[in-house]
Amino acid sequence: MQGSNITEIFGSLVFNQTVMKETLPAETYKALKHTMENGSPLNLEVANQVAEAMKNWAIKKGATHYSHWFQPLTGITAEKHDSFLTPAEEGKIIMSFSGKELIKGEPDASSFPNGGKRSTFEARGYTVWDPTSYPFVKDHTLCIPTAFCSYNGEALDKKTPLLRSMESINEQSLRILKLFGNKAKHVTTTMGPEQEYFLIDEKLYQKRKDLKMCGRTLFGSKPVKGQEMDDQYFGAIKPRVIEYMEDLNNELWKMGIYCKTEHNEVAPAQHEMAPIFTTSNLAADQNQLTMEIMKKVARRHGLICLLSEKPFEGVNGSGKHNNWSIATDTGENLFAPGKSPKDNAQFLLFLTAVIKAVDENQDLLRCTVASAGNDHRLGANEAPPAIISIYVGDELGAILKSIKEGTAYNNQAKGKMTIGADVLPPIPKDSTDRNRTSPFAFTGNRFEFRSVGSALSISGPNTTMNAILAYTLKEFADELEKSANFEEDLQKLIKREITKHWNILFNGNGYDESWIKEAEKRGLKNYKTTPDAMEHYLDKKNIKLYTEMGIYTEEEMQSHYDIKLEKYCQVLNIEVNTMLEMIHKDIMPAAFKYMNMLADTEFKMQRVFNLCDAGINLMKELNELINILENKSNELLKLHEKTRKITDLMEKSQAYAKEVIPMMEKVRAVADRIEPLLGEEYKAFPSYEDLLYSVQ
Repeated sequence: MQGSNITEIFGSLVFNQTVMKETLPAETYKALKHTMENGSPLNLEVANQVAEAMKNWAIKKGATHYSHWFQPLTGITAEKHDSFLTPAEEGKIIMSFSGKELIKGEPDASSFPNGGKRSTFEARGYTVWDPTSYPFVKDHTLCIPTAFCSYNGEALDKKTPLLRSMESINEQSLRILKLFGNKAKHVTTTMGPEQEYFLIDEKLYQKRKDLKMCGRTLFGSKPVKGQEMDDQYFGAIKPRVIEYMEDLNNELWKMGIYCKTEHNEVAPAQHEMAPIFTTSNLAADQNQLTMEIMKKVARRHGLICLLSEKPFEGVNGSGKHNNWSIATDTGENLFAPGKSPKDNAQFLLFLTAVIKAVDENQDLLRCTVASAGNDHRLGANEAPPAIISIYVGDELGAILKSIKEGTAYNNQAKGKMTIGADVLPPIPKDSTDRNRTSPFAFTGNRFEFRSVGSALSISGPNTTMNAILAYTLKEFADELEKSANFEEDLQKLIKREITKHWNILFNGNGYDESWIKEAEKRGLKNYKTTPDAMEHYLDKKNIKLYTEMGIYTEEEMQSHYDIKLEKYCQVLNIEVNTMLEMIHKDIMPAAFKYMNMLADTEFKMQRVFNLCDAGINLMKELNELINILENKSNELLKLHEKTRKITDLMEKSQAYAKEVIPMMEKVRAVADRIEPLLGEEYKAFPSYEDLLYSVQ
């Protein structure tokens, strides 16, 4: 595609504000825009006019159906297609779409994960149009982004809580800004999720049962060359991958997705794409769409796009670095240092709120990124550890230290630092380096939450970040609104909270073993597994936070707890079954076939030359490993069957985490010793070398 065409195709499949202006009467557009900006109800007459224009536009783009596109608690998207076709007289049809059909749909709610909130016979659920996220045409279908709730009003999706959290941030941030005389009327959160992924050859993928069933390899010995040469990161992109990226960009741009950056990542066959910042709600929708398109486009090129957090043992896994910030309707970034003492005082208060929120809610942040796949990645040598800490950089760290200790800032010529007064220095916007080992890093004008897994919906993590910050801002506003001396009390509050939560700040190497011991001394949490984290999800302080901020009800939290643990167990159940099947249908038959060839060769060699000790030794080694593998796999099967019978979800999850997974690792260790001993034509399935270096 020629670069000159980008401006023409960008957003061409999106019913955005430009299209709205062109297709709607002026008064209708004005009413719709008011709804989009203020959340006011859209009356039926206006909705009918919008629906008619939307339908006509979509048909011109090739659409024959419409769908309420939503994000159930599966973590992926869902859609049910209805055609525009309506019967007319004399056996003819007309193409129609009403405002009622635009605003509200009624898909089956019982077949989606709901944590026990819905019985099978209680099927009714509702999808409700989210006018803040633009409709788009995909695969001949007009897709209308919607929220999904039950008959009784409980949220059954990831969008509804995100919208609630954004409104909560707006409300509490405006209270804080008012104290500083800031005239902003609306505050919204923004994000830009960097998406890491692997590309492998589809023909090889089809020969790996673990990749097809689990999205990751359960077996595989290390290739002779991994990532130790550091020659993949930012290296020249291979021709086949370039073709894929160009096609992907083309499709994303049509959908109005601001795909900006593409490059090779650290591991062989690993890559990354990054979009430009946009509002959290739209970014979440676009990231879900991005993952779908990435997989679809890969198939066109004979490739498979792997989004699993740890598809290959021994090389880097994939994350989704969630860049998160807050902006006002006047364009002010509240996480960006200002030029004046007043602006910097405002910045420092928001920064302090983040520090306090993260420290007091380490458990919730770990819960929101917890999954069976991400557990394999967190704490590995390429990902932040499961321990939550904040990186602020040396210069900002020194400023915070001077506030904490009441001493002069080292770049100041006079006195100790006073917040809100002239001695508060300018804070350079790009004064921080980047720390790849930090799970929560300040990078100049935003925070980068690096613990998010590559396959995860970003709605959950951003809902939580919004919620914990809004809760903290509320506490600050409640205190400062009563102040008789704002500057003095602001100084005291920031110093108090920085001092209290100092231990969460860490600028060092999160990969270093010494950090685990240091973090423990500091009292920081280290929840290594999903069940370890989820044990604390329903703690009283978490229920209080979510319910008071109107993000989740206690019933919704209970359902999320059940769904998260149930999915964890389901994933492990599939992985164990796949592992056992591959052992008995692939690995052992391949080893026996190779040993049979060795035996024939040995017999012939002895008859002719009376020697071939190497063949005998190899057969002995393989025979010993196969016997060990058989015994270990039988132990795994028994342990798995025992675990499956446990009815309590937490007990079952902990059994998988603490007993089944370690046994899976033992089984794999034996199988991975067998693989390199087999002749090339006798291997059970494509090796890591095949998978990681096949795409040229």
